[in-house]
Amino acid sequence: MERAGRFIQKTLLVWLVAFSAAALFWDRLEIADPFLWVADFQLPKSVDSVLFFGTSRPLLGLMIQVTMFCIGCLISVEEVNEVFRRWPLVLGGTAIQYTTMPLLAWGLGHLFGLEREYLIGVIVVGCVPGAMASNVLTLAARGNVSYSVSLTTSATILSPIIVPLAFQLTLSRFVEIDPLAEAAKLVTQVVGPVLIGHLLCRYSTTAADFMRKVASLAANGTIVALIGIVVALNRSRLLGVFGGEAEAAGALLITLLLINLLGYAAGYFGGRALGLKQGMRRALTLEVGMQNAGLGTVLVLELFKDEPAAAIPTAVYTFGCMLTGTVLAQIWGRSAPDEKETAAT
Repeated sequence: MERAGRFIQKTLLVWLVAFSAAALFWDRLEIADPFLWVADFQLPKSVDSVLFFGTSRPLLGLMIQVTMFCIGCLISVEEVNEVFRRWPLVLGGTAIQYTTMPLLAWGLGHLFGLEREYLIGVIVVGCVPGAMASNVLTLAARGNVSYSVSLTTSATILSPIIVPLAFQLTLSRFVEIDPLAEAAKLVTQVVGPVLIGHLLCRYSTTAADFMRKVASLAANGTIVALIGIVVALNRSRLLGVFGGEAEAAGALLITLLLINLLGYAAGYFGGRALGLKQGMRRALTLEVGMQNAGLGTVLVLELFKDEPAAAIPTAVYTFGCMLTGTVLAQIWGRSAPDEKETAAT
């Protein structure tokens, strides 16, 4: 299982494409649709109310909790200590991410005149914290992995405070946002599972040994499944892209690509402004440009229940940032960073 997890992680983009294609054309098989079944599955109300505060798609929330629990299990004690040891640089990098990405998403979405549903999804892409995949790509890019994990940990822990405020500022004209309710949701779906997973594996050798074998497989598997579900919920809309909606789809793709690339630029030059060494700068670049689209998908489907197409940008961004991040990591991976370039520690 450990080898399978590493294999899926290395070939994640391939699995995303395969599951999305299956979800897109599954209805032609004329058999039960597993993607829609998962999307519509309802847990007992007693369980739902305890874990998810009564969300409309509880199984999707559970999938995110499983992912974040696995991520918590994979965070080592040394990596947590790095957050505290380098807290000024970690908070500086997190501030760059949480200011740059929402502003880019909001500004570019309006600049290209995206329709309501696409604009909502694009803004959510910009507001959510960074993705764990950035840590893997930082390793491939020969960047500072411990700093990358510290950034992801910091952004995740701060998300219940920052993300609801970002939603309030950018999405309040589309839907009524309750910052406290959204903060509670992020605590139960993101921060809580991460902390529980980390503490369990920190103090239980048995749990740590077991989760080391299954965590990567479970985390990446649930992300792939989530994207497949989004595709299934938007089959007709996605197939319509190849018909009369090609212009709107083109504007969406350009917007998401620019958010991604300008996010990388903000991370790189923001790292220079902070005086980071090149290895840490590479980590910050990938962290800022890559977002937790799986979490964004669940938040969109919950906040905008009647507009599932708003989840299309979060799904598309997963493909895009994985593709560009992999290419960037491969380019950087050909040469070791020049750690004498700056005096940062």
